[in-house]
Amino acid sequence: MRVATVNVNGLRAAMTKGMHAWLDARRPDFLLLQEVRADTPTIEKVLGADWAVASEVGRIRGRAGVAIASRIEPVAVRAGVPGEQSDVDSGRWVEADYVLPGRDAPLTLVSTYLHAGTANTPTMDLKYAHLDLVTARLAELAHDAAAGVREVLVAGDFNIVRAPIDIRNFRSNHNRTAGVLDAEIAYLERWFGDLGWVDVHRTLEGECQGPYTWWSQRGKAFDNDVGWRLDYQITTPGLGAVAADAVVDRAAAWDKRFSDHAPLTIDYMV
Repeated sequence: MRVATVNVNGLRAAMTKGMHAWLDARRPDFLLLQEVRADTPTIEKVLGADWAVASEVGRIRGRAGVAIASRIEPVAVRAGVPGEQSDVDSGRWVEADYVLPGRDAPLTLVSTYLHAGTANTPTMDLKYAHLDLVTARLAELAHDAAAGVREVLVAGDFNIVRAPIDIRNFRSNHNRTAGVLDAEIAYLERWFGDLGWVDVHRTLEGECQGPYTWWSQRGKAFDNDVGWRLDYQITTPGLGAVAADAVVDRAAAWDKRFSDHAPLTIDYMV
């Protein structure tokens, strides 16, 4: 089972910049998208008839939006993280359930685009409030998995690095820049600690620097690989145990990118 996740920074724009060629080459079974900035009929039209689409459209026009595209039809879809109230929380969480041959429990996939925030501004309050809702939902999903109700994979742009090995310039950004604040990182460590989620990409790569999935558009960040690991696939333990291979499809050159994020693809032996 091949699962790819990518923040496309606008799906229609990404496809005009060559995303279709990447899709044809990588051929994922499930494609989790963030910042699609399109409604469901548009996503279906852009991706084509081979894909079934579940999505949550952002209520603020032209912003956010998440989707799950699959080769099989979902049996259930839930849009929005439970408790979501603010418009800025919308277009950031969609869940879909799938029945895979030979497996008793359904597979639940979640595509998420967590708040970015800006340090020392009110946007961080919105980010932390959203992270509280996400933590509560992750606790529920982890409980379901432990009870044998489902296996779960959550993927997307988390907008938080986990450790110094996840960002080239840790020291200059640590506790100064959103995404590298200790208060944010504490959420991830709770998910991977108390709640038992598996950081699949890091588990497969080991304790090495990177690989990064996002590079600033400014200066020569991409050319010099001054990046951040912001895109994750996290799973409940049963699914994490069968993860086999991970790849970040970093473009060959700055002008060959279809987004400022690179796709993260992981194969699971299910």
